[in-house]
Amino acid sequence: MPERREDERDRTDRPGAPAGTANGFATDDALPTVREILALDAVAAGVPEVLVGDAALDARVRWVHVSDSAGVARLLDGGELLLSTGSGWPTEPDELRTFIAGLVEVGISGLVLELGAHYRYVPAVVHRTAAEHGLALAALHREVKFVGLTQAVHRRIISEQTAALHARDEVRERFTALALRGAPADYIVQQLAQTLAAPVLLENLSHEIVAADLPPESEEEVLAGWQLRSRDAHRRWASGGPAGAGGRGAPTGSAAARPDAWLIVPVEARGIRWGHLIALPGPTHPAGRTSVLEQGAIALALGRLADGDDDTWGRIGRQRLVEHLLGGRFAAPGGAIARLEAAGLPVHGADLHGVVVTGRGGEGDADAAARGLGGRALDGRPVGTGAAASARVLLVSLPAGTRFDDDAARRFVGHLAIGADGATDASGVVLSIGARAGDLDGLLVSVQEALDLSRTPVARGARGPIVRRSQDRPLVRLVTALRDDHRLQELGERMLAPLIEHDLARGGDLLDVLAAMLAHPGNRTAAAQASHLSRSVFYQRLALIGDLLDVDLDDGETQTALHLALLVRRSGVR
Repeated sequence: MPERREDERDRTDRPGAPAGTANGFATDDALPTVREILALDAVAAGVPEVLVGDAALDARVRWVHVSDSAGVARLLDGGELLLSTGSGWPTEPDELRTFIAGLVEVGISGLVLELGAHYRYVPAVVHRTAAEHGLALAALHREVKFVGLTQAVHRRIISEQTAALHARDEVRERFTALALRGAPADYIVQQLAQTLAAPVLLENLSHEIVAADLPPESEEEVLAGWQLRSRDAHRRWASGGPAGAGGRGAPTGSAAARPDAWLIVPVEARGIRWGHLIALPGPTHPAGRTSVLEQGAIALALGRLADGDDDTWGRIGRQRLVEHLLGGRFAAPGGAIARLEAAGLPVHGADLHGVVVTGRGGEGDADAAARGLGGRALDGRPVGTGAAASARVLLVSLPAGTRFDDDAARRFVGHLAIGADGATDASGVVLSIGARAGDLDGLLVSVQEALDLSRTPVARGARGPIVRRSQDRPLVRLVTALRDDHRLQELGERMLAPLIEHDLARGGDLLDVLAAMLAHPGNRTAAAQASHLSRSVFYQRLALIGDLLDVDLDDGETQTALHLALLVRRSGVR
């Protein structure tokens, strides 16, 4: 559910943290750092010596100011690199310490002291105070023209700011176009990842992954224990901590996995927050990494406003995840498990089932239905074509030991069959349930069993909810287990080839008639009803099938072989 934050204003704002925070939202990636300025030729001519460096050199420089005055602090706004000879500085150590602390308080980026004109060396109290406060400090051992140095730095700042403006315009136009076209959330996340050349993730307010674009080889590392690490990063962000850059005391591990190295931007508009965009560490961008992420957040927020109360982005993201899983588009099981659990589906220590919903009236919220049993569910569509292409494929996770018997399955269907008016009609719902599994491989088999089972016909006139289980259909489970065996495929093709060719050439329905007959052995009336044909037409079709196959359709062994061949063929429709 989205989070509404009521205050005195009700307007659509550009997403971002309050100004002045230290978590990466108030910085500008286009500004040069102290380290970059000290590397300029104009500065190198003064033979600079870095006395306080490391992380302090990464401070961004907004402007260069030249002054020897002891009262210069009141003239600064923060972000300046101060150039000085120190001729007007206080002479007493305590006053000099207070002077340097005052410069730190106004927020200067660094201090460069030219030696020779007034000081032959940097006073120890200046060095010590700068180090205590983490202020970048450098000494110039040769005299340089400060005017030339400031011109070089300001030329660099202005040119980069101009490039940043052009880059921001390009990024804004790109993501505005995506928003106007109604691009889905996962595509916007993909475009953000390509623009930033870094992994990008979209999570909802429950810290569940809605969409993510990251290298397959890093999925397990990034997504393992996602909710705990995400909540930790959000706490740092809310308290103004270093959510956007590593600092002292940062946890060990790669930068991609460290919550302290994440850049977080909320997705919100009109006082409603739906989730957050998170960018993992990557290269700088001319427009500023925060600005790029904010433009993506705006595009996503506009999409949510257009969707109203419909959770379109979450639904599409979950469907894509299930499609990729069923299509085998994952590099390693560990990464796939981490992605499922980050999306809110427990895998470890849970009872897993593949479930396929067919028929009319089963369009309700699958996750809400699973929550009614104490579990969770992801909703998707099967990969491929055929009758099951309109079915809903559900990955259901229940707490270990939970009874998923027919009564529980009917309660599950009851939630799925709740209409928009609140009424429940499950009479047309067919639930096909795969065997219980305890790991990812077993879950994939369970899904395939449920898919194969969903392709078997239902008796005409049967009223739902109908619950079918793969363990009650041993032949279906056998075909699922051996579906890729070339000998089984060859058997199915060889036995059914005359019927397949007949149906393809004439648009016939012989395969469907055969399936109805095999689903109701010994009851031709029920078989005719299941095939939606009159008895006379149904018998004509059976006679034609017998002639084309040159077999006795009343022979039990023949029926078993044909049933197996038909299951193999329909199982092959992925």
